[in-house]
This record gives sequence, structure tokens and C-alpha cells, in this order.
Amino acid sequence: MAAHNAAAQRHIRSNEEDEPRTSTSTAATAEALEEEILDLLPALRAYGLSLTKSPADADDLVQETLLKALANVHRFQRGTNLRAWLFTIERNTFYSEYRRRKREMPSEADPSDIIGSDGAQEWSVELDDVKGALAALPCDQRDAVVLVGGIGLSYEEAASICECPLGTIKSRVNRGRTGLQKILDRKSRPLPRD
Repeated sequence: MAAHNAAAQRHIRSNEEDEPRTSTSTAATAEALEEEILDLLPALRAYGLSLTKSPADADDLVQETLLKALANVHRFQRGTNLRAWLFTIERNTFYSEYRRRKREMPSEADPSDIIGSDGAQEWSVELDDVKGALAALPCDQRDAVVLVGGIGLSYEEAASICECPLGTIKSRVNRGRTGLQKILDRKSRPLPRD
């Protein structure tokens, strides 16, 4: 994660050096934007982890997201929602990479098999159950549940990121939560005795 912060800071500084400064307010604005981006790194990584199911792939996704965001920072309109802008870039980057990989190399692995390592503690087993239940949800519902329930974005921000109407994201979250509950209830039920 420190490597991501350092890379982001170097890229922002190099862009600042390339552009002539017209006033100290420009430098202050760039520094404020840099701080906002750095503050969002944990949330970007958490969302990346929910998409990729791998810490290393999540870090790569965040790094790629930051590079794309910084290369297109001139397109960001100050005063708009930076978090939604970055999450949209991250989501689009993930799905673009997913489609590219799918075309290049067919995989026989089930994405739900690549959830993480086993743990000995009870909470780890429960977390694995939740991860498995999330993996079983349709992609649109999983994204909505992770963005709203997991990361804590507002419905409006999640709708903006998923590029769908507000009512659609609310419906996806509701159906996703209901689906998670059903899956987890099935796992917690004791097996009938013969």
C-alpha cells in the first residue's frame, strides 16, 4: 500500500512540475486533491479486494485506477464527487481487464474457489461463508451490496458508479441482501438426521 501512495505522490508531483504554476491557489488545489485521493486509498483497496478476491490483484487494480485517474485528472471537475469518480474508474478498469483476460485465456477455475486462505478461528469461517455467499450473487447485486453495505457509499454514489438509476441500485441492494440472507440461512441450518 505504501508503494501505491509513493507512486501516486510521484505522479502528482511530476504533473505539477510539468505545468506552470499560475498562483499558489493552483498548488493548494493540487495538494488538496492529492490528500483527498490518498484518503480514499483504503476504500479503493477494499472495493478492489471485493472485485478481485486477491490482495495482490486488488493492489494492482488500485494502482491502475490511480494511474488512469492521475492521467485524466484534467477531466475531473472540482466540486463533483471524487470518490464516485475514482470508484467508477476502478470498476470499469476491473471489468475491462476481466473481459480481456476472458478473451485471452479461458479459465476452468470457478471465481468462488479463489476466495482466500482458510483460517482456524470461528470468525474466519464465518467470513469465508459471507465471501462465498457474495460470490454466489449475480455481479450487479454483489457490486451494489459491496458499495452500499460494505464500503458505506450512499445509494446516489453507488448508482453513479454503477451507471444506473437510483431506484435500480436500491433494488439491487435489496435483492442482494435478501439473497445473502437466504444463502447464509441455508448454510447455518443443521442437516436433517436419517
